[in-house]
This record gives sequence, C-alpha cells and structure tokens, in this order.
Amino acid sequence: MRTNFLVFGTGAIIGVFGGLIGLGGAEFRLPVLLGVFKFRALEAVILNKTMSLIVVVTALPFRAATVPLSTVAASWPIILNVLAGSLIGAWLGAGWATQLGSRSHYRVIAILLLLIAAALLFGHGVHASTALFTGDAQIAFGVASGFVIGVVASIMGVAGGELLIPTLALVFGTDVKLAGSLSLAISLPTMIVGFARYSRDDSFAVLSANRTFVITMATGSMVGTFIGGRFLGFAQDHVLLSVLAAILVISAWKVWQHD
Repeated sequence: MRTNFLVFGTGAIIGVFGGLIGLGGAEFRLPVLLGVFKFRALEAVILNKTMSLIVVVTALPFRAATVPLSTVAASWPIILNVLAGSLIGAWLGAGWATQLGSRSHYRVIAILLLLIAAALLFGHGVHASTALFTGDAQIAFGVASGFVIGVVASIMGVAGGELLIPTLALVFGTDVKLAGSLSLAISLPTMIVGFARYSRDDSFAVLSANRTFVITMATGSMVGTFIGGRFLGFAQDHVLLSVLAAILVISAWKVWQHD
C-alpha cells in the first residue's frame, strides 16, 4: 500500500529536479506514475495533469516578486497569440489520448519523452535579444507552436514549459525570466481546456479514487520545486541537464516496453 510519506517524498524529489531547471517537474512525474505507482497510461496522464495544474496555479504568484504580474499582463498579445493555437491543440490532444489504445499511448508517451529530453538539452537556457519573426510570420509561428505544445501537454499531462520557454524566447524575443512567467500564464488556460476534455472520459474517475494521492504528491512537488529553486545557483546547467535528459531517455525506453 502506498504510504503518504512515499508519495510526498517522491513528489518532492521530482519537484527538486523541476525547480533546479525552472520547471514544475511533470515530465519526470509521468514516468514515476507509470513505473513506480503502476497507473495505466491514461490514468497517469490525468493524474499528472491535475498535479501540474496545481503546481502552475501556485507558481505564477510565487514568481511575481521577480516578474511582476503587471509585466506579464502587458505581454497579453503574445499570450493570446500562443493561446490561439494551444487551446485547440489541448482539446484535440486530450481527445486523441482518450481514443488511443494503451499500447499505442505508451509508445506515444515514450516518443514525447525523448523529444522533451532533446528540448532540455538544446532548448533550455535559450536567449534571444530579438525575435526571429515579425508581423504575420510571427503570428503564424506563434499559433502553430502553441497548437503543437497544446497537443503534447494534453497527451502527457504536463504544463509544457520545457517547450514554451524556448519558443517564447526565440519566436517573440522575450527575456527568459519573462518567458518563464508567460509560459505559466499560457499553460494555465491550456491545461484547463485539456482537463475539461478529459472530464468527459470514464478514466477521469481516477481522480476521485486517488484524491489523497493527488494532494499529497502535488504538495510534495511544490515543496520540492521551492527547494530546487533555492539551489539553482549551485548546479551547473550542462551537467544537470545532461543527467536529467539521460533519465528521460531511460524512462522513454522503459515506457516503450511497457505492456
């Protein structure tokens, strides 16, 4: 039987990893839900999305001391641009996930874990002083990027920050700290839309059956994220990201082989 201590501790460790690289840790939580706690693919995704939503809701005000909410609000054109694609992608992605067979869902998750590992290695820490695109091209790339990220976020139950942050930095030329807060502002409605779509599926009942599990692990994740953020300056990015990417690659291999 899963003890609250094990669930909280696991969430905290995952949160520390996420905090060290400026994410909520959902990409590391999903393989644990599948491998350690033995949830089925769709159940793990729904649980992961719920906990990601809780972490995102609390993270935005936590960051307000560094990036004021007024600054985030002033970037509303960027938020709306990406949301135009991510909301549609989140709804469709959640619908596709509910229709996938378990084996297919495991393999899709494995492939996406590999893509996120690549994003961590090559996209994290991206800085762009000027936007790569302007005008209509920027709007088009913003919508298209948002759509893809919305689909990925729904299928995996993640907030999508590991993809949103480099996208915002490159496509719109935003400062990386602002990009982190903007990603949370975009993730929140995107996740709610995916959440609403999942609520129409029978697998959504996994939440009521595991309410204490969700609250305990989400709390551990928030504590761990806070601790990880405090030690951010002590970790060398290239070493940390290489280790975490390797963890995701190993997780992807195990998920791919999941029966």
